[in-house]
Amino acid sequence: MSQPKRPKDNNGLKNAAILTGIAIEMGGIIFLAAQGGKWLDGYFEMESKTFVIILTLLGVAVAIYLVLQQLKRIKY
Repeated sequence: MSQPKRPKDNNGLKNAAILTGIAIEMGGIIFLAAQGGKWLDGYFEMESKTFVIILTLLGVAVAIYLVLQQLKRIKY
């Protein structure tokens, strides 16, 4: 007997596209946070990189939170 044909599974390609988008989003958030910190350090004429450090860490935390929320929606 022949086995029934299964429909073509495109979840792998779809998940790869979603993960690529997540990586770009994460990089963008961290980049913008660091640039905002750099601008604030220049605006307030600070010698130390206080705002860069704080906003970069905040950007990383926000990016990780958003990644975790988006990974919950991916179907394996």
